[in-house]
Amino acid sequence: MLPWYEYFIVFGIGGLICMIGQILVITTKITTARILVLFEMIGVALAAIGIYEPISNFAKAGINVPIVGFGASLAKGAIEAVQTDGLLGAFSGGLAAVAGGIAAAIVFGSLIGSIFKARTKKY
Repeated sequence: MLPWYEYFIVFGIGGLICMIGQILVITTKITTARILVLFEMIGVALAAIGIYEPISNFAKAGINVPIVGFGASLAKGAIEAVQTDGLLGAFSGGLAAVAGGIAAAIVFGSLIGSIFKARTKKY
């Protein structure tokens, strides 16, 4: 079990990432899709230059669960696949690394979509 202060670190870092995203939504005209891609690319960049792992060891799920962690997983998979498979690994490695998460999102999204009816929001 984690000590109580580690919970504060995890929720603090995760909350900070979400707060930055919300500030971008409120104060800029950047679409939420572009903010999502921005955060993913930040994860890719952090993993590519090698500083994602130390941050991940400190922040744990606070940085691994948001989309930043998904981007870092893509980069890590691509880097490892390039080292073993060459250039072709750059295209296949990232997807292989996150295939489980993508499959789970598709399965659970389909399940929830079949249970609930989508409606447009009335303002």
